[in-house]
Amino acid sequence: MCGIIGYVGKQKAAPFILEGLKRLEYRGYDSAGVAIFQNGSFSVLKKIGRVANLELEVAKVNLGGTYGIGHTRWATHGGVTDFNAHPHLSSDGKFALIHNGVIENYASMKKYLLGKEYTFASETDSEALCNLIAYHYAKEPVTPQQNRFLTSVRKALLHAEGTYGIVVMCLDHPGEMVAARKGSPLILGLGDGENIIASDVSAIIARTQSVVYLNDGEIVYCTAKEFQITTLALEAVSPTVAKVTWNVADAEKGAYAHFMEKEIFEQPLALENTMRGRFSGDASTANFGGLNTTPIEFRGIERFMFCACGTALHACMVTEHLIEQYARTPVECDYASEFRYRNAPLFRNTLFFVMSQSGETIDTLAALREAKRKGYKVLAINNVVGSSIAREADGGIYQHVGPEIGVASTKAFTSQLLIGAMLALYIGRMRDMSFGEGVRYVTALKSAPNLVRKALEQAPHIREIAKRYAHHADMLFLGRMSLFPIALEGALKLKEISYIHAEGYPAAEMKHGPIALISEHCPSVFFAPRGEILNKIISSMQEIKARKGPVIAIITEGVELPEGLADELIVIPDCHDAVLPIVASIPVQLLSYYIAIERGCDVDKPRNLAKSVTVE
Repeated sequence: MCGIIGYVGKQKAAPFILEGLKRLEYRGYDSAGVAIFQNGSFSVLKKIGRVANLELEVAKVNLGGTYGIGHTRWATHGGVTDFNAHPHLSSDGKFALIHNGVIENYASMKKYLLGKEYTFASETDSEALCNLIAYHYAKEPVTPQQNRFLTSVRKALLHAEGTYGIVVMCLDHPGEMVAARKGSPLILGLGDGENIIASDVSAIIARTQSVVYLNDGEIVYCTAKEFQITTLALEAVSPTVAKVTWNVADAEKGAYAHFMEKEIFEQPLALENTMRGRFSGDASTANFGGLNTTPIEFRGIERFMFCACGTALHACMVTEHLIEQYARTPVECDYASEFRYRNAPLFRNTLFFVMSQSGETIDTLAALREAKRKGYKVLAINNVVGSSIAREADGGIYQHVGPEIGVASTKAFTSQLLIGAMLALYIGRMRDMSFGEGVRYVTALKSAPNLVRKALEQAPHIREIAKRYAHHADMLFLGRMSLFPIALEGALKLKEISYIHAEGYPAAEMKHGPIALISEHCPSVFFAPRGEILNKIISSMQEIKARKGPVIAIITEGVELPEGLADELIVIPDCHDAVLPIVASIPVQLLSYYIAIERGCDVDKPRNLAKSVTVE
């Protein structure tokens, strides 16, 4: 979950690395550091806190070197201190290393190296790997046939258990970088007389749009003018150079106060991009170009399995509801983090889907690999072209919503909901959904962007509601059917960015325990759309009011509640059931955002969180 960047070229390295770290800061912001090679040695500066703190330190010194590395940390091993910040130097001073991931056998590594008189300045697993590289380097004979630096890194990694994305520099090999990955994303950016290694495209997009996505088990050696990629087993790799399809402006806030605010209001456009070109000519079904599965194969599927984590899992749960409703096919959702460990019995004719905005979520990637190991076809829904999940899946669907920088997902979530609704249509039309029903369904999906625009018009009203409820320490989110996962998502959003304890429940489950929490100090957010169970939802609301619990009701146009039942009303457009979860997400995103603002929270960088979870 850390952000890493390395640069070798003709420009000053420090300014570019600092700019890259700012763009990577959503991956971790406990501390940051740089190591620049100049005058025959490494100049290392590290500082706890945000990259801005590091930038102030760098401004005090002259870092003129054109070769260096930088890191922004999300702490795993060791507390948040300057010593534990990256880059780490080997105890002999020859190597500088940055690392994203977890070295699981670092303790035995460290014990062995202490016996060889290597010393340690930090509590991190990463420093153990840096010293192990130095150990192998000291043992390695100097020969013209091989690069001693590259060989030492390779040998050290053969002993490393766990996950890593690393970039390493060596004093004896100025102008050379070695990088490798296993489980943590790493990208090689190809510039004009310069090469860049980073954990995310956002760090390098200002300099180049030509990239090589490294695969697990690959190691890259590069200078300013050349690069070579091999596997750890010394097999040659023929790299594929890809073009990034978005530019640096897409990853900037523009006139908005926060990335989250920008991404909330980008949702109409994001939804249009998600569905563009994906409906049939007769407008009765969806088309997906990358599924690599024929309609006949799809027709034979008897069960679907969706694996994801966090927000993406909530989107899967809505998809489950829609596929079962419109395609009459069983669907199961599972936490990706649990799937590979619980050895669940699986049906034969099952098609797997994994969902991840970044395409790098380590638990979801592990679930994908486990399903493939068991002989199942796995399709991916993700937003990042070239990501690990996109490359390892048998096919899939790209979201096409552009970069999402805010840690709390918004536009990626509603895009996932839309893709889930389109899948329900696609499968349903193969089963028992009529042509006419398909046309009506497509018409409803096409209306989603404008319905979201209309829901966003409620923003000033929701901000006023947020001011009245920002002081509460607890909140409940309650919905039924396809809106129960939206209740879960609303609670997650509030927890993530405002630090208010919040829980999501099916509204009818209140009576089975959670109602004990109700008081005038615990507001409840209810989804109360039109439909056959509206009266049941109203009954649950009355149970809350009878116990003096404040009620915030999100209703669809045309719904009338008994007078005085709701303390606050938020009205969203009435719409098709397939679109309702998308539209209903908007008020809870806005409510969470504005409550966090009222509480003075750092919305884009909530404490203890990072955007892409790449460690178990």
